[in-house]
Amino acid sequence: MTKAQLVASIALQTNLEKTEIENVLESFFTTIKTASAQDKPIYIRKFGSFQNKKRGLKIARNIYENTAVVVAPHSFPSFKPCKAFKRQVKASTKVLAE
Repeated sequence: MTKAQLVASIALQTNLEKTEIENVLESFFTTIKTASAQDKPIYIRKFGSFQNKKRGLKIARNIYENTAVVVAPHSFPSFKPCKAFKRQVKASTKVLAE
């Protein structure tokens, strides 16, 4: 689903203007990105949580030049869905498989 399709779907459900919904979605995305950049976790009840995970120092290989490369420690964004979300997705995939 694209952002435009998401906006259209929400517009049908709420009878709001698409431009209003798009502004709200953009604000939501900006807030999530800003909080993640500041290393603040975001918990949305009955949906899931956005938080940063950390990776430590790692030695990797450049297979083309056969050399070792040091990958510095870094953080990356992560989303963890809540149990109800997982159950709903799992139940829907069973229906599709049948």
